[in-house]
Amino acid sequence: MKAILVHQPGGPEALRLEEVPVPQPGPGQALVKIAASGVNFIDIYFRTGLYKADPPFGIGMEAAGTVEAIGAGVGEVSVGDRVAYAMNRGSYAEYGVIPAWQLVRLPDGVDVNQGAAAMLQGMTAHYLSHSTYPLREGDWCLIHAAAGGAGSLLVQMAKMRGATVIGTTSTAEKAARAKAAGCDHVILYTEKDFDTEVKEITNGRGVDVVYDSVGASTWERSLNSLKKRGLMVSYGNASGPAPAVAPLELNNRGSLFLTRPTLAHHCQDRGELLWRASDVLDWIAAGKLKIHIEKIYPLIEAAQAQTDLASRKTSGKLLLIP
Repeated sequence: MKAILVHQPGGPEALRLEEVPVPQPGPGQALVKIAASGVNFIDIYFRTGLYKADPPFGIGMEAAGTVEAIGAGVGEVSVGDRVAYAMNRGSYAEYGVIPAWQLVRLPDGVDVNQGAAAMLQGMTAHYLSHSTYPLREGDWCLIHAAAGGAGSLLVQMAKMRGATVIGTTSTAEKAARAKAAGCDHVILYTEKDFDTEVKEITNGRGVDVVYDSVGASTWERSLNSLKKRGLMVSYGNASGPAPAVAPLELNNRGSLFLTRPTLAHHCQDRGELLWRASDVLDWIAAGKLKIHIEKIYPLIEAAQAQTDLASRKTSGKLLLIP
C-alpha cells in the first residue's frame, strides 16, 4: 500500500510517499481501508519534530473509511462498517490498523469525507465547549481562528450552548465565514488590537474564556482579554508555542486560570469517545453542525496540503484522498 512516512523531522519535503506492506489486525484491532484523511496542525507538529516520534513514522491523526478485517475479540465494529477515527497516527495511507474501541460508525447522512473532516476538530470543539469550560447562557467567549476548521465548529457549539461569541480572523473574507458560523462579533486582528476591541465590546469586563489555537502571536493579548478569574485555554501552536508564564503573572492579571488540554485526555475510554463523536456526527447528519471542506488533495500532495494549512490562508478543512 501507499503511505506517507517521515524519516527525519523537517520541512514539507520530509513527507515521503512510499510502498509499505498492508498491516494486519491483531487482537482488539480492525483493518480500515482509508477513504479520506484529515490534515491538521498536529501533523505538522510531528513532521517538524515539535511533537516527538521515533523515525521512520507515519503521519496523520484522523480518517474515515471501511472496515476490511477484524482481529480476535473485536465486538465494537464489523467488516463492512463505515467508520471514522481520530488520535491514531498514520492516517496518510491507504490502510490503517486501529484499536477497535477508537472506531465510530458513521450515521446515515454523513459521508466519509465529512467523517474524516469532523473527528479530530469536531471532538476538540466538543471537549472545549462541554468540558474544559462548559459554556452556558450568559457566558462570553473569545475564539481565535474563528473561520478555521476547529474554530468554526467551536463557534457553532458555543452558540448551541447559549454563549456570546467574539471571533478573530485575519481577512474580511474569513470574517464573513466566522459570522456565518454564528459569531456575534468578529475582529480582524490584522487591523485592530483585539484585546482592546474585546474590552470595548464587553464594556470593560472581558470574556469568561479565551479559546486560543494560535499560540505565540496571540498570547499576551489573549490574557489581556480575560475578565478577572477568567480561563485561558491554549489548545494549539499555529504561530509557534506559547511562551512560559510565571504563576504570579496570572495573579497580577486578575487571578486567571490557565490550561493546556488535549483531545486524547478527553477521550480516555469508549464511553467518553462515543459521547463526543456521536454528538458531533449526529449534529452533522441533522444539519445542526456545518462542516466546510475547503480542498481535497491526492495523497501524493500531502506536502502541499500541509504548506497550505501552515500558511493560515485557508479556512475550513483540508483532506487527503489515498
